[in-house]
Amino acid sequence: MGYEIEIIDIDTAAELRLRYKGLKSYSSKVDIFGLCIEFLTEDREHLKMWEDNFYSMSADIRAHAKIYSINDPSCGMRALFEPATNVAFLFNFDYYGWIKSIALGISGNILEEAHDTYSVHGAVLDMDGKGVTLIAPSKTGKTTQSWGLLRMSNAHLISDDWYFVKLGSGRPIAYGSEKNCYIDADIGDVWEEYKPLVSQVCFDNNGRGIANVRWVAGESSVIPMTKIGCVFLMKRDHDDPVPIRHLSPEEGLTYLLEHDLCNPHQIQWNAHKEKIRAKFFSDFLSCCDVYLVNTIRTAQETQELIRNVIKEK
Repeated sequence: MGYEIEIIDIDTAAELRLRYKGLKSYSSKVDIFGLCIEFLTEDREHLKMWEDNFYSMSADIRAHAKIYSINDPSCGMRALFEPATNVAFLFNFDYYGWIKSIALGISGNILEEAHDTYSVHGAVLDMDGKGVTLIAPSKTGKTTQSWGLLRMSNAHLISDDWYFVKLGSGRPIAYGSEKNCYIDADIGDVWEEYKPLVSQVCFDNNGRGIANVRWVAGESSVIPMTKIGCVFLMKRDHDDPVPIRHLSPEEGLTYLLEHDLCNPHQIQWNAHKEKIRAKFFSDFLSCCDVYLVNTIRTAQETQELIRNVIKEK
């Protein structure tokens, strides 16, 4: 990941807001699972992607968090966060993907403390009424495999990147976080069904763009929630010949903790945060069937392994 979060105090945040008050920036408020997150930027392209990416929020609602994206060559590329007022200052960020992930990270930071709602950096789908999630470190095929599963009959997408979870009696309930997906330009090279979608997307300099999967999968292909019963953790390990194995909840938690919960966008990480997040994932995995998938084979072969487990369930 190309940035690190620096925690600042409330006085420093006030000084920065005063310093950059006169910027001719655009502002947009969005709804991230009931929170109002305001984005202020001088970059109209980032603003458009932001508004395509998330559900809109009324301009009359006071923001729970603010993100200032500022172009200032004297500062280098930096990400500052003040936790008391949930204000972030992003200097010289040219990659929209980091901006949207920081917005989700801040939202998760608020929700886990105040509302017992936790974040998972992963994809989640409803497969004929049963929730399936794929959680993985970057570059191990999470998005590729989740979009592959969406091609199955009676499959519905909740989120391909980040979702929120509430625990209670029974299965964990997963809720979507974004209106549309931030996809790679090569998704149509893997699954031909998405070539018509890719042809309609404006991609940025990083080869990614906001896409509405409903254009090819149907208006009802995205739904707001599901109950999760099956967890697929993923890795890419050429030294391990086993393609897929069943894990105990304890083994699954160990894997997640060894890989920073497969989430490089955790806004705060300290002893307190580690404790509450580890407790959440322990409870979460204990309610589900957990598998570890090794994605060293072709995308199609890996997809077949995952589908076979889902069909058995």
